[in-house]
Amino acid sequence: MHNFMIKVKYSVGRHYFVCSACNTCTNYIFRKLLGKFYFWSPGFGAALPASYMAILIERKSRRGLLTIYMANQATETLFRMAVARGAITPLRHGEVLLFCITAALFMFFFRCKDGLKGFTYSALKFIVGKEEIPTHSFSPEAAFSKTDRKIKHCEKISQRMNLLALTKKLMDKVCKHGPRHRCCKHYEDNCISYCIKGFIRMFSIGYLIQCCLRIPSTFRHLFTEPSRLLSLFYNKENFQLGAFLGSFVSIYKGTSCFLRWVRNLDDELHALVAGCLAGISMMFYKSTTISMYLASKLVETIYFKGIEAGKVPYFPHADSIIYAISTSICFQAAVMEVQNLRPSYWKFLLRLTKGRFALMNRKVLDVFGTEASKNFKDFTPKLDPRYTVVPPELPLELS
Repeated sequence: MHNFMIKVKYSVGRHYFVCSACNTCTNYIFRKLLGKFYFWSPGFGAALPASYMAILIERKSRRGLLTIYMANQATETLFRMAVARGAITPLRHGEVLLFCITAALFMFFFRCKDGLKGFTYSALKFIVGKEEIPTHSFSPEAAFSKTDRKIKHCEKISQRMNLLALTKKLMDKVCKHGPRHRCCKHYEDNCISYCIKGFIRMFSIGYLIQCCLRIPSTFRHLFTEPSRLLSLFYNKENFQLGAFLGSFVSIYKGTSCFLRWVRNLDDELHALVAGCLAGISMMFYKSTTISMYLASKLVETIYFKGIEAGKVPYFPHADSIIYAISTSICFQAAVMEVQNLRPSYWKFLLRLTKGRFALMNRKVLDVFGTEASKNFKDFTPKLDPRYTVVPPELPLELS
């Protein structure tokens, strides 16, 4: 595991080292050729060839993941830019609506035969359960007769009338003898307990995930602030993530069971309705990052399915080109309008460059009208007058 982490850090560091070095050289070349800075030259223009050269040294297996990640970042950055300029009015709960549409299509592909493959299929199978995967050789009558024989056999063996036996008998009666449609494959439970158990399972997983994410920050202050240990287990975000995952699964399963009862069949189209309604669960845990990433992943899935069907042409090196353009957009925002860049990505750039990305003289870039120095009002770089065109103590004006 340690060797793996070293390899990952080396790969990421090498990638961004090449990108930074090429970006600096390209910026210098543009400045010498053009004679001055343009709006696009210090950010987009310098980063485009630099990021393309950097992605070429990455393994082909990593390029797709990096492209999806940066395309997600660039799309959100462009949206923030458009909102800041008044070109787009943000829709209330827009991330929830986007997630509803994305979840509906993902669940439809999940239910279709050969609709999804790889990690995406395995992840959805883990979340909603294998009971929602259609099997064409499914025989409800045979499965029910086998389940009924198993129930009768268990009832003959368990005859002790103690408290534990009574509790078990009550749970079996509620879970196994309740209403269950013949098309449902959750043989051990009725439809109601099937949804409740799905909620409890995913709520617990979401709660534990959020607790694990908070462990490093909590134990860092354990000795100075022992009271923070309680916040590890009793925190609003822990319950929000748990409620999001739990309600998503329970709504999806409940809607699927309801449609099977109403239509008296198990159809892949049910996943469209169930997935869309389940997407409302994001109201508990609103995240533009999750919505944008899943939407980007959905576009990639549809594109590759179109290639397999022969409906969409295949473009060689498309991942490298998309990555280069997306990275250039993010670097343009990082130079000209940091306020429109995703805060987590800006922190990543600062951590990667040891804070040097913030040491840029952005006051001279305010003339382009993007408020480049909006978040750096108190920063004034110490410049050597021997290497400046305008003395630093004089105000800079647009000529």
